[in-house]
Amino acid sequence: MDIFYSVMQSTLLFMIPLMIVALGGLFSEKSGIVNIALEGKMIMGGFTGVAFITTFQDRLPGQPILILGLLIATGTGILVSLLHAFASITLKANQIISGVAINMFAPAFAVYVARFHFDTQHILFENQFRIASVPLFGRIPILGPMFFQGAHFTSLLGVVLLAVSAFVIYKTKFGLRLRACGEHPQAADSVGVSVVGIRYAGVILSGALAGMGGLIWVVPISTTFSGSVYGYGFLALAVLIFSGWRPVRILYASFFFGLMQTISVNHGVIGFLPEIIPGNFYRMLPFIMTLVVLAFTSKDTMAPKAVGQPYDKGGR
Repeated sequence: MDIFYSVMQSTLLFMIPLMIVALGGLFSEKSGIVNIALEGKMIMGGFTGVAFITTFQDRLPGQPILILGLLIATGTGILVSLLHAFASITLKANQIISGVAINMFAPAFAVYVARFHFDTQHILFENQFRIASVPLFGRIPILGPMFFQGAHFTSLLGVVLLAVSAFVIYKTKFGLRLRACGEHPQAADSVGVSVVGIRYAGVILSGALAGMGGLIWVVPISTTFSGSVYGYGFLALAVLIFSGWRPVRILYASFFFGLMQTISVNHGVIGFLPEIIPGNFYRMLPFIMTLVVLAFTSKDTMAPKAVGQPYDKGGR
């Protein structure tokens, strides 16, 4: 039973940032802008958040500095997303190339600044953000030890963001306009919707969530950041496609890929697994399963019709 609790807690740690970043991609692509730059935005958010925590950790207690770090990471994601939005929306540049440029720039920038400021690319911080037991909830049988003991408040934040995102996209005027701009921007424009404004808003929300997700990915599982999130942004993009661009399905897809990541990292403590297949295979498991799942499901998913297409006001 202890192994089961350990696996579920680890799955939650990998699942939550994956879900948050995939939700970020959802806002962008629902508006019609391809966001392949999730990896770069995660790196930038994780870097600035960890750099802030490392610099001020000896002056502030655990949870407040984590909250401030999340705000810093979110702001960084917004700034980077504005570059992507300007290139993709205002300049009508190729959205894939813009995203790739950000993905190439982010790790190089993080490593350069880390070496310049900290004299090393490995930024160390003290992980003092784990909550031993959430009052009341930690005593619930089965669910308490699984979700509310040795937990991070970022897990609850992820659930809240999922609920808010689903509500915004499907139950608000903004969400209706966002989806309209991704499906048929000319029709949205004909009824007075600012396609450019809505697309900027979608990309900005995407950057905010991706930057936040970068720090949420780093903090629970490590005490160092070296300018990489090891393909997690691309994995979030796969979650988005696998879910069919639907918020609730992002939850299920994130859990699946989070479980695969847990097995890849913790296969040694799950007694029978090392005896079946060599350990190196498990390290490749999340990415192998990504290819397998997308091969069987991507043909049945329906992306927004206008995604990737620069808006032409005179188009039909």
